[in-house]
Amino acid sequence: MALSRSWRAPAALATLLAAAPLRAQDQPPPPPPPPLPFAFAQPTTVSLGFDLGFLSTGGNSDVTTLNFAENLGLKTGHWMFGQTAGTIYGSTAGVTSADQYKAGLRADYHFSARMAAYGLGSFERNRFAGIAQNFEEASGLGYLVAAEPADTLVFETGISFNQQRGTGGERSDFAAGRAAAAYKHLVTQSAFARQALEILPDLADGANLRVNSQTDLVAPLSKKVAIKSSYAVRFDHQPEPGFKRTDRVFTTGVQIVF
Repeated sequence: MALSRSWRAPAALATLLAAAPLRAQDQPPPPPPPPLPFAFAQPTTVSLGFDLGFLSTGGNSDVTTLNFAENLGLKTGHWMFGQTAGTIYGSTAGVTSADQYKAGLRADYHFSARMAAYGLGSFERNRFAGIAQNFEEASGLGYLVAAEPADTLVFETGISFNQQRGTGGERSDFAAGRAAAAYKHLVTQSAFARQALEILPDLADGANLRVNSQTDLVAPLSKKVAIKSSYAVRFDHQPEPGFKRTDRVFTTGVQIVF
């Protein structure tokens, strides 16, 4: 039996409404956004990692090198805390040729998924660069510029205070600006490359410029063990008297994470 003209429009509307849920069910749900490294109000997590490298030769050459690094991280709510420590030691024919120690603490408070405030403190001793001790305290803001599934980029800006004493007894206390960037690229789901750059211009003496760079390559062997290679460059435009402006250190070894 044919519908009258007055019933045709309501019948067509009912057919469309009935078909709409079926079409919605055919469409897969949108994928979740990639996780941000600056997670906002995240649950508490703890991480611990160690980097180990050792080389010893004998016979025609007598060289020993050792590098060790440790890092501890805690994430809870809006906060991220980090602690690091490391040493590089080397000897040639029984004479010490490298002797470097570093330690640091850092805290970040995240206002949002992309913006955070940070504060850090560090200690360094490197007598082969003429540094008996260097203390640094810094604070500022960090911003997550890019957060793609395979790439992340973070910029930081702030101010740094340094108190340094050279191996010859010279003192150098100064305030510096701080600009830093960190880029990470996932080669696979677990292997990655990371580049960090830090620029510290003296606010009172423009010739006193320091630049720190570090490149890391990490290739996992299992969920907890990986091979890690690092190349660090430290530039000081006004080094301690009698020392060169640039130090370069390449280390490779095993990384263990928990």
